[in-house]
Amino acid sequence: MKKQAIGLLIFFSLFINLQAQHNTISQYSTIDALMKGIYDGDMTLESLKSKGNFGIGTFNCLDGEMVFIDNKFYRIQSSGKVIEVNPASKTPFAAVTFFKADKTVDIPAGTSMARLTMIIDSLIPTKNIFYAIKLTGDFSFVKSRSVPPQKAPYKPLTEVVKTQPTFSFDNVKGIVMGFYCPPYVSGVNVTGYHLHFLKSDHLGGGHVLGFITGKAKLEIEEIDSLSLLLPDNKAFYSVDLSHNSENDVRKVEK
Repeated sequence: MKKQAIGLLIFFSLFINLQAQHNTISQYSTIDALMKGIYDGDMTLESLKSKGNFGIGTFNCLDGEMVFIDNKFYRIQSSGKVIEVNPASKTPFAAVTFFKADKTVDIPAGTSMARLTMIIDSLIPTKNIFYAIKLTGDFSFVKSRSVPPQKAPYKPLTEVVKTQPTFSFDNVKGIVMGFYCPPYVSGVNVTGYHLHFLKSDHLGGGHVLGFITGKAKLEIEEIDSLSLLLPDNKAFYSVDLSHNSENDVRKVEK
């Protein structure tokens, strides 16, 4: 009986932990650290898999944009090529969750990125929690970007994006995904909407700069918990994070 009781306790503990993870963003490092050039992290993609099945971020050396979907990590390179990434690879910045939609709505053709954020704003109960955003379907137009891998000593992200390549896609199927973060986490993550794109055929994608939808489906998950995992390395420990980079983040995002 004692062994059975212990087994039940372990089962319920794992069940409760899994339920909690479904309502949590697990994030490695901070956006301000990335802005300051902390482009090498200790977190493996395999470790991230234990904390979610959906997310965005980047890779060590700032080598491309990350899309994490269906338990696979994709790197959109600065060349525009998309490759599946080995789980042993590492990231300097990423946010993941176990995605489970609370709301699903159809989005009419001709909806722009700006219009979509207005639609989401009308559907969510408050802007003071987090949301995972998933938009799948047809797109008449998508504009995205990626960044080339960097070499140490690293430049700040504001300098890197001055030479970023951009990509345009017409009449494609794919997924736009990412997160909404509330204003009070400025410095920790990108506030507002931060979205990445991946074509259905995995032949293109990147950090989203704009789009116009065809027929598409929007899914939203409400998230009221953030788990912040910080790097354990000399670069992160020594960087000056006393000044918030919100204005620079806005410039980089656009």
